[in-house]
Amino acid sequence: MTLNLQASVDNPYRNLCTDCGISRSSDPKRCGRACQFIQQKYPELETQIHGRARDPLRPDELHFGPFLRMLRASLKQPSAGAQWTGITTRIAERLLETKAVDAVLTMTADPEDNWRPKPILVDKAADLAQCRGMRMGYAPLLSLLEPAAAKGYKKLAVIGIPCQVYALRALEKELGFDKLYVIGTPCSDNTTTENFHDFLALVTDQAENVIYLEFRADYHVEIRFKDGTKREIPFLQLPLSTLPNDFFPLTCRTCVDYTNVLSDITVGYMGGEGQQWLLVRNQTGEELLKLLGDEVTLTVPGSAGKRFSAVNGFMKNVKLAAGGLPLRKMPDWLRPLVGWLMPRIGPRGLEFARARVEMKAIETVLHLRREHPARIASMVPKHIWPLVEPYDLKPAASELPTPKQSL
Repeated sequence: MTLNLQASVDNPYRNLCTDCGISRSSDPKRCGRACQFIQQKYPELETQIHGRARDPLRPDELHFGPFLRMLRASLKQPSAGAQWTGITTRIAERLLETKAVDAVLTMTADPEDNWRPKPILVDKAADLAQCRGMRMGYAPLLSLLEPAAAKGYKKLAVIGIPCQVYALRALEKELGFDKLYVIGTPCSDNTTTENFHDFLALVTDQAENVIYLEFRADYHVEIRFKDGTKREIPFLQLPLSTLPNDFFPLTCRTCVDYTNVLSDITVGYMGGEGQQWLLVRNQTGEELLKLLGDEVTLTVPGSAGKRFSAVNGFMKNVKLAAGGLPLRKMPDWLRPLVGWLMPRIGPRGLEFARARVEMKAIETVLHLRREHPARIASMVPKHIWPLVEPYDLKPAASELPTPKQSL
């Protein structure tokens, strides 16, 4: 049975809110202690979930958060309709098949708009097929935590993006579930579903026929259509400079958790070089991966290229955007050449993932300095500053968390 439950409370207005769903619960005041955009507590929550905070001396933990191991992965038999091969959904199916959980809290498509995400509780493995693929837009996933508890569910799996997972973890001890399995997917920038439709209309004159879109690590966007045809668009050919300034909200432009560090396992693409990229973060994450058995092929991630030039160029454009100035456009004659070079000499694999994390860190600092400078100390954890230091971004004393804020 699939449960399409509705939140019992409408969404109150919140500044810097991604509508994770807590504000729609019976106690919306919990946002004050659950939201990373009010007061982040990454070291404390990393220790709570993983047994320790990230260790800057361990390779890549400063960028990606605590983990036991990183893998490049793909299902031997890809699932139909999956965004990649279907690892995220397959783990959730196995949790239900083995009765490790009573239900899975995730997203499905709104019946009136296949791109609009809708929170859903699923307690039958076969029903998870409808949840495969990407949705674009805000959706109050955590508004269904209370309905799940009311149904008597004690063991729950949650599939969520970083802002949802952060709030879930911040409140985990008081939620009353006997067991939580958290499968995280990375997130860089979100927007409204309406904005996403506008974007599709800019990149294709068949927007109504698009059934799949993916930003790939080879510097291309892949689009698939209902008739089975595909189109690959180099990043440099995307009309990003024509998007309105508020296309991506300030929350997404100031999020410090691209890689979903508070999940038990992160399933993404950035470091996968064409496959999925897994960060197994703790023993629960190992348990989740083990559920796939020999259904999955696992290899060691690769890394190539240098990120500094790409990240530095990104920073220059962000400075222009944060200052209200128009982005510099590359001459049309140069775009094909640079588009050909980027997948060959630009950062690839783990180096691509490091570049994206540093870009997000830079974006956070620059946009907060312009729009909400007083919030930097509470919203930017200390581990962000070493990531941006190579690009001559250093914190003022007032921008560092106080000892209390660093807990």
